Amino acid sequence: METTVKVAVVGAGAAGLCALRHLTSSEHVASRHRFEVTCFEQSSRVGGTWIYTERTGSDQNGLPVHSSMYKNLRTNLPVQCMAFPDFPFKSTRPSFVTHEVVLDYLEDYASQFDLFKHIKFQTLVKWIQPVNMQSELKKLQWEVTTCDVVNKIEHQPELFDAILVCNGHYADPMIPDIPGMETYSGQVYHSHDYRVPETFSDKVVVILGAGMSGQDIVFELSPLAKWVYLSHNQRPLTSNLPENLTQKPGIKKITGSFVHFLDGSQVMTDVVLLCTGYNYKYSFLAPQCGLKVVDGRVTGLYKHLFCTKCPSLAITGVCRVILPFPLFDFQVRLFRSVLEGTCVLPSKVSMDEDTENDYRKRLEEGMPHRYAHIMDSRQFSYTNDLADMTKTSRLSPFYSQLYYMCNDLRQQDLANYKNCNFTINEAGDVVLLSAEDLYLKI
Repeated sequence: METTVKVAVVGAGAAGLCALRHLTSSEHVASRHRFEVTCFEQSSRVGGTWIYTERTGSDQNGLPVHSSMYKNLRTNLPVQCMAFPDFPFKSTRPSFVTHEVVLDYLEDYASQFDLFKHIKFQTLVKWIQPVNMQSELKKLQWEVTTCDVVNKIEHQPELFDAILVCNGHYADPMIPDIPGMETYSGQVYHSHDYRVPETFSDKVVVILGAGMSGQDIVFELSPLAKWVYLSHNQRPLTSNLPENLTQKPGIKKITGSFVHFLDGSQVMTDVVLLCTGYNYKYSFLAPQCGLKVVDGRVTGLYKHLFCTKCPSLAITGVCRVILPFPLFDFQVRLFRSVLEGTCVLPSKVSMDEDTENDYRKRLEEGMPHRYAHIMDSRQFSYTNDLADMTKTSRLSPFYSQLYYMCNDLRQQDLANYKNCNFTINEAGDVVLLSAEDLYLKI
């Protein structure tokens, strides 16, 4: 007998589309479950953070602008390892593409698998709470309250059997507490609101943070800015850097127009640009879910995915420093397998123990608390674990090969590594096709 399982998906970005694809797929012919899936998306189109807008602050409906995309962004990963495992990009030249290409790819994905009919656009999820949580006679369900963002009309709550949160984590800027920043006489931006470099022409700019966005923006601003100071506490960048760039340690304080650094030096500046990352934000989840965000860690998530207290609630995309689309694919496949019953999760006690063991190992390795969901090299054993749990094929070895190759190229020539192009040969190995502008030893 076929059982209908009602699933709510929050967000129609890459993870949400992947969820829709697998939950509505007819590939699982042996399944005794039929999934009735509804995706709630607050914007008017699919793509999530890949939707570029010149707006900052609030969108046309008065909601905080979701996207952190800037006009000239090119991916920092090649399309060969960005794509969902069974849905390649139409073209692999160039390997590093613009945000428009990625958005087109996601729209093609949604069209190919007929996903639009499952999406309620311009619908904001306001509240999700468990129902029948203490009942031994009734199964746990989820009450979802949504709102029409255009007409400001709150809908009647709907009941679902499972929830998959796919709202991303690039929408709520992390603003550091810098003494004196409130008295700064210049302008303060977060990279979430960065769009074009022309805004910073002839200005002295301090960029705080040398992650991917900070590194990218350095090369965007330097041709136009008077001078750029890159403030960070990592090892100094050593590849080809702009002539008008000085690396500095972290910021100690701000007084007037002066930025004071931890080494005792100070500079007079016009702009402070915070490339300091983002917060996890799940304010629409009721406290009964048992999830908290503490110092950059989402507590109570087994495999960085399942709520240990209520495993019919899962959150994709919590992991950071990853190949995002492939990882989403494995997470969603596991979520479906659990709902079908083909994969049985351990007890809550065991899941909590596994989660704490993972966290403790990171701390023992000297990682800060906020790195609880950083994967990097861990991501490949992680996706292997998920594949084994679902009894599906593991990720092809070329994904990790290409990931590490890109890391090496980036470290050797940060300014030019995106000029590289790759192909995967018949043996499944990565081949570097061109690096004319790179000063590399390949």
